[in-house]
Amino acid sequence: MTSKTVKTARRDSSVTPMRLGINIDHIATLRNARGGRHPDPLRAAKLAVEAGADNITAHLREDRRHIRDDDIARLTAAALAPLNLEMAVTPEMLAIAVAARPHACCLVPERRQEITTEGGLDVAGQIGTLTPFVAELRRGGIQVALFIDSEIEQIEASRKVGADAVEFHTGKYCAAALADDGPALRRELQRLVDGARAAARAGLEVHAGHGLDYDNVVAVASIPEIVELNIGHYLVGEAVFVGLADSVSRMRALMDGAREALRHSDTQAKVGGS
Repeated sequence: MTSKTVKTARRDSSVTPMRLGINIDHIATLRNARGGRHPDPLRAAKLAVEAGADNITAHLREDRRHIRDDDIARLTAAALAPLNLEMAVTPEMLAIAVAARPHACCLVPERRQEITTEGGLDVAGQIGTLTPFVAELRRGGIQVALFIDSEIEQIEASRKVGADAVEFHTGKYCAAALADDGPALRRELQRLVDGARAAARAGLEVHAGHGLDYDNVVAVASIPEIVELNIGHYLVGEAVFVGLADSVSRMRALMDGAREALRHSDTQAKVGGS
């Protein structure tokens, strides 16, 4: 990715540090392929936190294809870092979340046949369903994020249902980067920039994730309004070659470098304009 792409993010006088959430689902996928207890998602969570992760994300799917109920219980009991529970909008998942009381829940669309989450939640089409669902989670002291595409309609609907945050699905942006499709890449990055600004104006905290890797993360980490990235599959895959600690720490360094460059550019702008 070129430096020109990174410059699409606007300067901001109050650049905040960016949190890194590590999704440990695929550690559980490896474990479940063979059965037994190894590799252990809890051990992966511990290593990730030691390497610089700020929180741990786990998606408890309805079919329990990777993370299982006992994983959530163990992660909650260990309290290694704030737990972000990804889940579908179902009565079963609501009951589990209210009982477990993770730090946060991210509500995502879910189909049994999908390999991974394929797009954002249609919040605008489910306001009646989501409003009481979000309210119940918040009554339990749980912060609520909605996994959406970066679209004004979905951002506004997220505000209406009472969410604390939105997490932008970055899949299209990452696909354009992988295909080396310059026009599409610029278009998708601009959608994230515009969406992040709109969400921040609406009073929503802004997160992002899905498909991010070492080559495409800097431009997203350079968007001032985005304060959290959740990354899993790529880092678990990279860990096969370099180890989980090195995999996570390199991502941490790239994110921190992007944030520092953003702060530096803002300082330079102030000096030049004074």
